[in-house]
Amino acid sequence: MNDTAPAGPRRRTVLCGAALAGAAGLGLTACGSGSGSDALPARPVELGPASDVPVGEAKLYRDKRILVARTAEDEYKAFSAVCTHQGCPLDEIRDGLANCPCHRSLFDPATGKVEQGPAVDPLPSVPVRVENGRLVAGSQ
Repeated sequence: MNDTAPAGPRRRTVLCGAALAGAAGLGLTACGSGSGSDALPARPVELGPASDVPVGEAKLYRDKRILVARTAEDEYKAFSAVCTHQGCPLDEIRDGLANCPCHRSLFDPATGKVEQGPAVDPLPSVPVRVENGRLVAGSQ
């Protein structure tokens, strides 16, 4: 064995570069931290009819990177749908938990809290309101 570094880029460097290139059009980063302000909408985003989220359930708006839970008839809570571990977008709600496909972190959709790591930080909350029967996420 020698003490020199192997020639060429490391596997992680190549994979991160490929992920960033593929996500560039979506404004996502899959290899950095997802806990920054880049995980939150820069301006208000209309999500759709408020009735699309039944009481006691949650909906993932993947294209908007927003997770919305309806905790009571007139109470909605929203969070960034970007994992706080390494910035991967959440892909589904399974067995009542929001799933990150990259390293299998799980989050409670009603609180944003981590239910299973490797993520340790909760999902950042996003202001959400109902306007004319439609959900709008983000600050004005």
